[in-house]
Amino acid sequence: MAQPVHILHLHSSFDLGGKEARAVRLMNAWGDRARHTVVSGVPGALGARAAIGKRVKYEIAQDSPPLTGKPSVARYEAIARFMRRFDLVLTYNWGAIDGVMAKRAFGKGLPPVVHHEDGFNEDEAKGLKLERNLYRRVALPAAHALIVPSRTLERIALRTWKQPEERVRRIENGIDTHLYAGKPDPKAIPGFVRNEREVVIGALARLTPVKDLSLLVRACGGLSGRFRLVIVGEGPERDLILQSAAAMGIADRVVLPGFLREPHRYVGLFDILAVSSRSEQFPISVVEAMAAGLPIAGHPVGDVPLMVAADNLPFITEYPGEVRLRDALQPLVLDADLRARVGAANRAKARAEFDEAVMIGRYAQLYEQAMGRPGALGG
Repeated sequence: MAQPVHILHLHSSFDLGGKEARAVRLMNAWGDRARHTVVSGVPGALGARAAIGKRVKYEIAQDSPPLTGKPSVARYEAIARFMRRFDLVLTYNWGAIDGVMAKRAFGKGLPPVVHHEDGFNEDEAKGLKLERNLYRRVALPAAHALIVPSRTLERIALRTWKQPEERVRRIENGIDTHLYAGKPDPKAIPGFVRNEREVVIGALARLTPVKDLSLLVRACGGLSGRFRLVIVGEGPERDLILQSAAAMGIADRVVLPGFLREPHRYVGLFDILAVSSRSEQFPISVVEAMAAGLPIAGHPVGDVPLMVAADNLPFITEYPGEVRLRDALQPLVLDADLRARVGAANRAKARAEFDEAVMIGRYAQLYEQAMGRPGALGG
């Protein structure tokens, strides 16, 4: 058997979010064909490691140079020196762009670099920063390819970052849609017992400002009908969300179980998925909910309007405002037949367009091409 490919992952953060969940699924899919070294730009932000399969060989780097800081030749050289021991370097988002810049500055003898952009944090949710756009224009030509999951990001890469079409690859996020066909585990969410007289509104998101989950709480506070709001995720806005729930008088109807693995075990416990984010690109949570047969109510961020089935479009509302989000949720809360009809259309679209087998194959082929090792990952 050929030696496994040694892949370096430079993450802006390795807490479990959309990009981390995808990276881990790819690691799990390749099993013993690859071994991995993971760097988190935020020290200690390593929540995604819990989702890595037991047979995957990986380590969390302890000796890597910092991924962020003032531009510095010495820092780029240190990053480049660290990268030399690997067969392939994968960089993720703005927080790891200096890995690409190190390749640009000290490219001789370095392995190929593939950069991934999955979206923007709070600091760019309302508009891209000029200096970052310029920095990307300088750095990204050193990458073998730039991978984006959405049409929105593809347009930005081509028009704003001025990348040539042959270097920009759009690969939509996918999941094992068939995992979501079975019945959910009624005990999968700690502290939550489903009551069939309540409509369960779910959200899967890190508890950060860009996800605007306090707005979702305020929207739910204005709903008519019996409901429960379950927000699965962890992050710094937890206390603010709880305060918003208390202020709206719905503290007893809001459940925050923290981060939970294996969403196929519990997404089906929801009746509706809500998306309150200020910025998204191609959110995995939407695909997961669609595969579980749920309607989506939320903002038209990123590719969300293109992802959902046509029957679901009336419930993708304008942003911002909790009143608009409340009005998108309200008819779904009150009408079980409507939820079933929209959910069935979403499930059919998810199975037809967003199954992970296609995604895994496309990533494998691109990484193999970058390394010049066809078949190394099974692509």
